[in-house]
Amino acid sequence: MQTTLTSEKTREVSARLGAANREFAARYPGESFRRQPVHTVYGGAHLFKSDTTPRLGALALRALETYAPNFAVFARALQLPGHEELPDSVADDSAVRAAVERDEAGFRREHPGVWLAHKTYARVVEKLRREPVEDFRIDFEDGYGNRADAEEDGHAASAAAEVARGMEAGTLPPFIGIRIKPFTEELYARSSRTLDIFISSLLAEAGGRLPENFVVTLPKVTIPEQVSALADLFDLFEQESGLAAGSLKLELMVETTQSIIDHRGRCALPSFVEAARGRCTAAHFGTYDYTASCQITAAHQHMTHPACDYARHAMQVSLGGTGVWLSDGATNIMPVPVHRASEGGALTEEQEEENRRAVGRAWRLHYEHIQHSLTNAFYQGWDLHPAQLPTRYAAVYTFFLESLGPASERLSNFVEKAARATLVGDVFDDAATGQGLLNYFLRATNCGAITEEEAVRLSGLTVEELRSGSFVKILKNRRHI
Repeated sequence: MQTTLTSEKTREVSARLGAANREFAARYPGESFRRQPVHTVYGGAHLFKSDTTPRLGALALRALETYAPNFAVFARALQLPGHEELPDSVADDSAVRAAVERDEAGFRREHPGVWLAHKTYARVVEKLRREPVEDFRIDFEDGYGNRADAEEDGHAASAAAEVARGMEAGTLPPFIGIRIKPFTEELYARSSRTLDIFISSLLAEAGGRLPENFVVTLPKVTIPEQVSALADLFDLFEQESGLAAGSLKLELMVETTQSIIDHRGRCALPSFVEAARGRCTAAHFGTYDYTASCQITAAHQHMTHPACDYARHAMQVSLGGTGVWLSDGATNIMPVPVHRASEGGALTEEQEEENRRAVGRAWRLHYEHIQHSLTNAFYQGWDLHPAQLPTRYAAVYTFFLESLGPASERLSNFVEKAARATLVGDVFDDAATGQGLLNYFLRATNCGAITEEEAVRLSGLTVEELRSGSFVKILKNRRHI
């Protein structure tokens, strides 16, 4: 073919473009495909014990058994899709379970609402027994308060010892870390001392090891220098302790207007991540501090306020493609009873009913907030109370289970067509959709909404393809078969 431009003539253009593309790829490496926890549970450092996670699971199960002893009651409390279809007779969980086991596909077609309610409840119970907490943050900030220096020193050392005991006993959650105080002028000395005592004590108690997926949360970040200071301390720790370079990771809390827009009118978050020098794993949104910084009154500070949607979208736009996880905030209305029986006494039927209604309202609000987060692609959030764990998993599981059928059909059809544009029903899919569909199955299996065996059977992928996390690699390998 006839051309005008030779490689010699275009060498300089190609070199400039190549350098720019490589710089972009380094700055935006894309998703890591690692498991992201669906929540972070925060608890005061003074209360943390090596067995905190199983104890929270037991409390969550007790709340579920008390206020939703079967799947129908739970579905009505949360107003799950199809809850109106649940007759009183389905309260017999064993009868429905037997029907599902006989022919799950047929039962799902005939009774989709009952199937969803039953499947969700069963998997919530299983999750609370097996892995009730995915991520826990030992809190030295808002959940701990300001205490005497000697007291905080003691709690930093004792919490570290409890983490070491949990490592030995295998009772820690898959992800764990500490939240220190902000690196403001007033609190930096206290915060850095707590960090030093905790990590030094932990390494001493655990033979120089850190727990898997350990992270330090830096709250109320306002300037990149606060982040770089923490990264500098990490460098010193690693040099002095023998930890491998880069072992210590951090996550940012987006709780101020300055963490969204800086004093020059620029988006601040990219500069924060850059200041972390590769150590930043996540950015967590702090609903109530952020809305307060916007001068929103307490009565209107909530997860679905438009100001929060703006901040979360700014987080997505500025950190998309960087591999930094995003997490939403917490629901601050707790699912707790309004009446408690005196020692040796009992509640009246009316008081018990009021308790059920109060817990149900709080559960429903928590469920709605999580669904709002999930539909806006925030797959992680905060939980503050063990009775929030059932609704955390219920919201996540219904989110994935509701879309299971269409997602399965679309992904399997798309793979079969080797990533050429396809039409399934009235949904058009192009090549950009493939990774999103694969991500759906990865997140669903990671959190326990579906099993890996179900994902393989429904998606048409192999176990190896599913675990690879890369739709591009799957298609490339299949083209060579």
